[in-house]
Amino acid sequence: MIDAILVGIGVLGAAAGAFAITRDGSLVTPQGSGKVATASGSFEGFPLPGYAQKFVTADYKSYLIEVEAGIKVHVLDVGEGFPIFMQHGNPTSGFLYRKVVEELPLDRVRVIMPTLVGLGFSSKVPVSMHTAANHNRWINAALKQLRLEQLIYVGQDWGGPIGIGALALSPGLVKGIVIMNTAIRVTEVRTRLSRIHDLMKTPILGEFLGNVRNAIFRGLHRPQHDPASMPQTVKDLYARPVRESGNHKAPLAMMRMVPDGPDHPSTPVMRELVPYVRSLDVPVEIVWGTNDPILGKAVPAMLENFPHARVTETPAGHFLQEEVPEVIADAVLRVLDSVWQDRPQASAAANL
Repeated sequence: MIDAILVGIGVLGAAAGAFAITRDGSLVTPQGSGKVATASGSFEGFPLPGYAQKFVTADYKSYLIEVEAGIKVHVLDVGEGFPIFMQHGNPTSGFLYRKVVEELPLDRVRVIMPTLVGLGFSSKVPVSMHTAANHNRWINAALKQLRLEQLIYVGQDWGGPIGIGALALSPGLVKGIVIMNTAIRVTEVRTRLSRIHDLMKTPILGEFLGNVRNAIFRGLHRPQHDPASMPQTVKDLYARPVRESGNHKAPLAMMRMVPDGPDHPSTPVMRELVPYVRSLDVPVEIVWGTNDPILGKAVPAMLENFPHARVTETPAGHFLQEEVPEVIADAVLRVLDSVWQDRPQASAAANL
């Protein structure tokens, strides 16, 4: 009898634990302070905590854009000139591009680095709200409020399909592209992405590893060619805002958003995106980290989208912004030069 009771208690405890780690999570809305003036207007200021501020210069503007009721996108903004929209992926934030910014002429370019909802200092949302369509819409809403008329897009990881997906909602906005380790393709057959994706997509086990053990942030050095490019201070830069928010559901939810077959919820969104990508007639550069254990060999797949792109392969891993920022910056400047030469006023001036 006592054994049966103990077994019952154990089962109930396990069920309660499973419920606790698999719950949907709640909306967490960041609160800013004052206003920050930008070339696009004034927005809700967001003073950076000391551990984050030390990674950027005093020239950086930090602010929030409310894209839906209670859902705010945190934006880092620095420089003056042609807009460069840089979109990070999972599980990082806009800070991922800080080293690239150091290599750019900030008197010629304005670099705009939004953080995806659920990560960094942006709003945290329930798991059920993490869909490709929602993320595309949220970033597009932020771009619309910035009132940009043209831009160069730079993206990697989920920043690839989400950045491109946001731009697809505002046709004509993008004038040039620099794209890094990511995938924009339709998966028409069931595909194994990687061992870590398999583990994270396993119910309960994924929640334990991702949300209890914080394995996603702890392992940020693993897909790097140089593990030292992801020291603990940088891991904390990405992890602390998520962990301390009280809703750390996003990294796991975004891993599960990656399509692995025709029936995956993200596949219809990707299917609509591919024709848009292949219709673009703008300068494109591909910069790739060949030592990325998941996407290192995926350059041919990206060339299917951009067959005329210039390709620069590097020995970097997945988060190549932390390893080869100067190579990325060079690609941005080459695209900028191409865009500038193609502008009507530039052509008119050349004919004088």
